Amino acid sequence: MADGYRSLSIGEIRGLEAAGCRSNSWESVFVKEPFNAERIQNVTFTGTVRLGHFNGIARERCGLPLLHGIKNAHIHNCTIGDNVTITDITGFIANYDIGEGVVIRNCGHISTEGRTSFGNGTRVAVLNETGGREVPIWDRLTSHMAYIITLYRHRPAAIEVIEKLISDYTEQAKSDRGEIGAGSYIAGCGTIKNVKVGNGAVIEDVSRLAEGSVNSTFKDPVFIGNDVIMDHFIICSGSKVNDAAVIDKCFIGQGCTLSKQYSAENSLFFANCGGYHGEACSIFAGPFTVTHHKSTLLIAGIFSFMNAGSGSNQSNHMYKLGPIHQGIMERGSKTTSDSYVLWPSRIGPFTLVVGRHYHNVDTTQFPFSYLTEVSYESQLIPGINLRSVGTIRDAQKWPKRDARKDQKKLDQINYNLLSPFTVGKMMKGKELLRKLLGEHPGQEFIYFDRMRMKSSAAERGITLYQMGIDKFIGNSVIKRLEGTEFKSDDEIRARMKPEGNEGRGDWIDMSGLITPLSAIEELLSSIEKREMKNADAVNKSFESIHKRYYELEWAWVYDRLPEETGKPNEELTASDIVEIVERWKKSVVDLDRMLYEDARKEFTLSSMTGFGIDGDDEVKKRDFEQVRGDFEKNSVVLAILDHIRDKTELGDELIARLMRNNSTIP
Repeated sequence: MADGYRSLSIGEIRGLEAAGCRSNSWESVFVKEPFNAERIQNVTFTGTVRLGHFNGIARERCGLPLLHGIKNAHIHNCTIGDNVTITDITGFIANYDIGEGVVIRNCGHISTEGRTSFGNGTRVAVLNETGGREVPIWDRLTSHMAYIITLYRHRPAAIEVIEKLISDYTEQAKSDRGEIGAGSYIAGCGTIKNVKVGNGAVIEDVSRLAEGSVNSTFKDPVFIGNDVIMDHFIICSGSKVNDAAVIDKCFIGQGCTLSKQYSAENSLFFANCGGYHGEACSIFAGPFTVTHHKSTLLIAGIFSFMNAGSGSNQSNHMYKLGPIHQGIMERGSKTTSDSYVLWPSRIGPFTLVVGRHYHNVDTTQFPFSYLTEVSYESQLIPGINLRSVGTIRDAQKWPKRDARKDQKKLDQINYNLLSPFTVGKMMKGKELLRKLLGEHPGQEFIYFDRMRMKSSAAERGITLYQMGIDKFIGNSVIKRLEGTEFKSDDEIRARMKPEGNEGRGDWIDMSGLITPLSAIEELLSSIEKREMKNADAVNKSFESIHKRYYELEWAWVYDRLPEETGKPNEELTASDIVEIVERWKKSVVDLDRMLYEDARKEFTLSSMTGFGIDGDDEVKKRDFEQVRGDFEKNSVVLAILDHIRDKTELGDELIARLMRNNSTIP
């Protein structure tokens, strides 16, 4: 027996033929011991076929028993593992290696035709419909690698090397035989052509899958459901595509859901994205990009941690040189119903876009803002989202909604609301607001960059940004000094000094990975020198940066302390630290009180409109409380109150610890 398989005996061949089986070359059919010919009925064998042993039963997902074996099928050039169940194939299964325990029933054609890479190497025309930023997808594409390929075209040598590494992987992935991983369930499907299927996948009632990889795992299976059409794709562990979604030339990362007739082409979806009803065209959907509504179009833009309101739309076409324009909505942005943005535009982090904006705008230096429409003009309200309870709720919900169960997570996601990325923008935004106020003294409105802003909003924005800065700086200082007794200012200064200089300078958000720009520049230089042996090595570099976040964050904070304290770090004393902590306590408490009052608005009588439909105000209130609960018992409200108490105690503990052993504190 070669490789555990043997030829059929004359008696077995006669038994198979008596059960309606046929082959033009029984010599090319090989079986494993113990072989049970009774489990094979009405099957045509062509090419070289290897059969495992069949004993026992499989079960439908509803519990209905199915005998392991093959019935009513045409099998061509396949290796079929142990205890596989294949029944009622109207077409054929050709050129596949089928793993142990697989169930395939009531399907049309499942075949590998010629040499294919199973979606690897497919070039996705992301961001610019006309090309120029194409990303070649592969099984382990990360949002960060795609970010570089898409946006760093000014580093052509690095892009060339990365694409070569992906091309090398694509060549290794090519085969003239497909795989269906162990434990997979495939039922009621039309055509599956040139598709590689991982372990434990569920593919049920799909219309067509072609040229793709289903990278399912037992721990985090992929589900592809009814009436789905997918061409030229890669879908990663834990993701679901169903309900007549139509997908072409797309990468679907881990933990995503595309459903309810969603259509997408030439787009990238990374960890935990959700698309329902609407349409995506040439988008870069970073982690947690979610769109729920039938009338919503996302086109030619970069998004992450984003929620698109119903009817949200963008324009990338000026009807001159074609759809060449692109837009960026940085992490945490939202759009309200019927919002519109004319590309090219750039929206700063955690900004709410309200209304329709017919001019190209750039709010990147004003995070946590509202961009509203007033009389066909774009009006900015800077920093106002820092006091919105919705912003805090979003920051709390994202980690809880990480659906990835796979041990190997592709995208490195930093959930921090305040970071060197957002706080650095606050610092620049604060100075820009002061500059604009100085240039427009005594005016009600400030006009700049095709937008306008109330002077009073600019003044409030400066205050809010400073509160955010104080909160972040204080958090970092307290974290740095926690758990240690200090007997002198020298010991404090020694502890404050970072281990290295890496982390100073500007920071960026690479679609979930918050990182110093210098770290990416260093990585790109390494790539250009061809020091990366394969594409996985590039991903490991992203993992390394992510793991070192807090070390790098502290270097950034330390570099900016002189700005906030007014003295060199080498001269800092315990008294200076106490002052930082007091400013931190005030900012935390003041911001939390704003959040508390913002939450209270959701419990006013006007918010109860529509409740207690047939009663008076008292009935309305009781009905509201039964549905929405009591304000004082609301989980978000309780979390705010706990946060005020916990943070106050944390600051007081550090101050007490500093005062215990230091006589310089007054």
